[in-house]
Amino acid sequence: RERGGAGMRSGMGAGMRSGMGAGVRALAVFLWALRAGGTELTFELPDSARQCFHQQLERGTKFTLDYQVITGGHYDVDCSVEDPNGRTLYKEAKKQYDSFPHHAEVEGVYTFCFSNEFSTFSHKTIYFDFQVGDEPPILPAMSNRVTALTQMESACVTIHEALNSVIDSQTHYRLREAQDRSRAEELNSRVSYWSLGETFILFVVSIGQVVLLKSFFTEKRPGSGRAGT
Repeated sequence: RERGGAGMRSGMGAGMRSGMGAGVRALAVFLWALRAGGTELTFELPDSARQCFHQQLERGTKFTLDYQVITGGHYDVDCSVEDPNGRTLYKEAKKQYDSFPHHAEVEGVYTFCFSNEFSTFSHKTIYFDFQVGDEPPILPAMSNRVTALTQMESACVTIHEALNSVIDSQTHYRLREAQDRSRAEELNSRVSYWSLGETFILFVVSIGQVVLLKSFFTEKRPGSGRAGT
């Protein structure tokens, strides 16, 4: 999902101004600040495939790439980050999860890619969180003021930090739940196939035993053929 889009921000601001008071507007700005400055995405990466994403960054901008493999194979993927000049800033092979913080040294389009080219039959589900820049202050002119925060402002900062912690925990548990669900479904399919195989083998063995026991009690008459002629 996109966080910090200008269209959604302007639409939210217009709706708040038209029908809400100053206190509600302040709360809306506070809540919107929690979602600013980055992108989260979950996508499927087919086998023998490579998927790249691009982001325009200014010089000196801080960015952080967090990623994790949710489902598929051994839960590993190749990841690389390149600057606008094609210089490789980060490159890791067969990683289950990792984090890469960096400051943009040149202005331009930065590219980060995920590769599953080493896998020939298993596709992967990848989650990544791309954060750009520092988080803006939750209160107007908070970074420039020299006086102490009021009790209300301190409470807002505390709530903001607590909600950030809750968001991180929820994201972590959602990823773990998706990964565990994938493993459980894979284990369930294996148990089902194993049970079908055991049933088939048991059926074949039972028929073989019946035929073998029947052959033990079958009476053979050596002179029956000559008597008939």
